[in-house]
Amino acid sequence: MKERAGIQSVEVGFALLGVLGQAAGPLMLRDLAAAAGMSAAKAHRYLVSFQRLELVVQDPGTTRYDLGPAALKLGLSALERLDAVKLARERVGALREQVGHTIALAVWGNHGPTIVHWEESPQSVTVNLRLGDVMPLLSSATGRCFAAHVALDAITPMLRDELARAQKSGRTDVPGSLAEVKSLLDDVRQRGAARVVDTLLPGIVGFCVPVFDADGHMVLGIVTLGSVATFDPDWEGAVLTPLRAAAAQLSHDLGHRG
Repeated sequence: MKERAGIQSVEVGFALLGVLGQAAGPLMLRDLAAAAGMSAAKAHRYLVSFQRLELVVQDPGTTRYDLGPAALKLGLSALERLDAVKLARERVGALREQVGHTIALAVWGNHGPTIVHWEESPQSVTVNLRLGDVMPLLSSATGRCFAAHVALDAITPMLRDELARAQKSGRTDVPGSLAEVKSLLDDVRQRGAARVVDTLLPGIVGFCVPVFDADGHMVLGIVTLGSVATFDPDWEGAVLTPLRAAAAQLSHDLGHRG
């Protein structure tokens, strides 16, 4: 298989971060550069950029380099997501058997709600979704669920873009204004779940329920979907009830006390 093209300078530069991540403590420039397999001058150029991004800090007294606050935030975020996804994946099989429909897991990625795990039910219908797909905020249960639990200011540009596209195409199955979006998201928070019926995919019903961490942040969405012919779309029905229970238990296990 042909290797996909990337940005070599990024890969080279991250070798420095890898060395710092494995080191027992802060390193001098010469030692850091040597461990990363590059000259001190070359390493210094990368480190200047990494300092601007707060991925690296330099002690003014010792001149040694260490990982910075941005690297810490990235690491903590990765750990939180990994823990939630790992715990959820261990339970997906049993939950799929209980609800009788396909189960997926989603996290908030760089571009929005992203599918990271997918287990189909034997009676599943064919849908054009793949791992890594980013779900729309307004027309998917996954997107609506995440949108209801992140800061509205942070996603307003994304919402405006989706509203514009929906209006241009004449869609009437999604909100038509930010005021209607806010009302929809209020309803999602009140019900503790998001639902779409024949919206994102023709003939498909979907639910998404939120999973929260110890700080009350939504770290994961548990998603299920199926055909309108066999899927119970009721808010207190045979599909959503166990889905809510599974999300509540997972949130509890992640330290959430809400």
